[in-house]
Amino acid sequence: MLRLTRLEIRNLRAGYGRVEIIHGVDLEVGEREIVAIIGPNGSGKSTLLKSVVGLTNIFSGNVRLDGLELVGRSTEDIARAGVAFTPQVDNIFTNLTCDENLELGGYNISDKRLLDRRKAEMYNIFHEIGRLRDRRAGLLSGGERQMVALARALISKPKILMLDEPTANLSPKAASSVAKKVLEIKEGGIPVVLVEQNVKFALDLADRMCVLVSGVKTFEGSPQELMEMDLQQVFLGLKGRSGG
Repeated sequence: MLRLTRLEIRNLRAGYGRVEIIHGVDLEVGEREIVAIIGPNGSGKSTLLKSVVGLTNIFSGNVRLDGLELVGRSTEDIARAGVAFTPQVDNIFTNLTCDENLELGGYNISDKRLLDRRKAEMYNIFHEIGRLRDRRAGLLSGGERQMVALARALISKPKILMLDEPTANLSPKAASSVAKKVLEIKEGGIPVVLVEQNVKFALDLADRMCVLVSGVKTFEGSPQELMEMDLQQVFLGLKGRSGG
């Protein structure tokens, strides 16, 4: 099935300082698609997301959003181009209220009435936090904090959403709520790339899977294709396969 590519990563080599962590990775993300990146701890999953948003050193390769080259641009410019990134930690300001967090997410919206409309839209989508808008974010539960982080990322209407371990330290119930919201985001037309340690969560949610091992892509394909393979070999990097 032909899909419209929104994000295109080609032969990316990236890391921190002079240390290369991502080794020649290719990845595409299509319209209305969830791509999950899984792999062992320390395999470069979060580094790959951070490379897209300009938080690493890019040694070579390309990152394009709707054909626009992102390599060499500042993190702020990349955000303006339409990439929203929610890190695993420090993804909200705990000393501010929910409402203040959303306002910071819409910092580039100069029209106060438009910002108010966008906030109302977010509270309609994330109704769980609507009644908590004046509560300090540090007093929220883990699931509620994640909803605030998602709303804060989406208020600027990005072209793509990147999530680093959205279910980390969440209860099964809260993780299920996050999964439903991520699906709604995709169905609303915003593709999602997520790094996830919870492999079952990723398999249930994603349209395509990408496995990284020591910074190298060892598999790309559907969840069904991945389940038909020897996962131990894939995760050890002994048997790679790339598809669709």
